[in-house]
Amino acid sequence: MNKLKEHWGIESNWQIVIIFIVFAVTGSTASYIGKPILNYLNITSEGLGAFGYWTIRILLLFIVYQFLLVGFGWLFGQYKFFWGFEKKMLRRFGLFKVKKQ
Repeated sequence: MNKLKEHWGIESNWQIVIIFIVFAVTGSTASYIGKPILNYLNITSEGLGAFGYWTIRILLLFIVYQFLLVGFGWLFGQYKFFWGFEKKMLRRFGLFKVKKQ
């Protein structure tokens, strides 16, 4: 536990519990709302085929997950952690450039 706290730069075990809860709630919510969004956009496996449907669904879930992660992090009082986590992840994908001053 101490290695995880040190790596993430957090203070208490309670923060770890909250962070794990946010990850769980975010993943479940993104998965739950993905299908209705695709239905609203009229994207089906019959229209695109299984590969196209699942490719679009995974991309959509990835995008929705990013927004939900920061949102749920804010609701649970861990905005600073999750915004930093988000920036780090997007930087790795090359989507988030930060100017160094």
